[in-house]
Amino acid sequence: MSFSSQVREELLKHHTNTHDEACAELAAFIMFLGKIHRENNGKTVLVLETDNEMILQKVFTLFKKKISIGVGMRDNVLTFEADFPQEKFDWRNQTIYENQECRRAFLRGAYVCAGSMSDPEKSYHLEFDCHNEALAEFVQEFIGAFDIEAKIVERKKYHVVYLKEGSAICDLLNILGAHVALMNFENYRILKEIKNKVNRKVNCETANIAKTVNAATKQVQDIELIKNTIGFGDLQSGLREIAELRLEYHEATLQELGNMLNPPVGKSGVNHRLRKLSEIAEGIREL
Repeated sequence: MSFSSQVREELLKHHTNTHDEACAELAAFIMFLGKIHRENNGKTVLVLETDNEMILQKVFTLFKKKISIGVGMRDNVLTFEADFPQEKFDWRNQTIYENQECRRAFLRGAYVCAGSMSDPEKSYHLEFDCHNEALAEFVQEFIGAFDIEAKIVERKKYHVVYLKEGSAICDLLNILGAHVALMNFENYRILKEIKNKVNRKVNCETANIAKTVNAATKQVQDIELIKNTIGFGDLQSGLREIAELRLEYHEATLQELGNMLNPPVGKSGVNHRLRKLSEIAEGIREL
């Protein structure tokens, strides 16, 4: 099962607490998946465009147990025994719009119907596919009410509300009530952060090693040039000592070379002597 499906399944199992929250959640189901019409016998019928049995059962349960409306269900069609108060389930209903828990419930239903997430091992991306711009702006506004910035992009026949920041997705999962998914998502984020830190450190150390090796190779070339042309006889004792050590210990660091001298010399002192030798070698090359 994909990570996105895991989130959806967890949200479908979420316990809806109040009548108003149930109305808000059902408003999302109806808006994203439903078509309401009245049959010739006067009965109101809600057709849900989904084959997901968990969604169908969720909608049926909310109507029957939380809204206390007599309802029958056959396949994906719900038939109501009394007049259907459609205005209660309008996604622009003032109660839904103003109540924070109702906003949570609406977004929860919206994700179940039209939400998806990428695999957090690969990338961070959560989106809602809305079939018109007004609904997309409404979803964006509800997300923004929790201080989370979501963006909208038009894609084929949909207006897509999306988030790409890991921290924002974490916040939204928490708001939706997908706490297990949130914990798993955070684990992926931590592992990815550790891997990135290790990779950066390895890359940095590799670059430093390459830099050190290249510098040492150039130093050895300079010293060998001096040795094979003018020799070490006229060099100052400090330069001669470091030249002989560098020829003997090609891979030693500046600190290690400095510790071999008597008395020991710091890295800057060793670097200064090697730079002097490099200047002498450059002078020889120019002759």
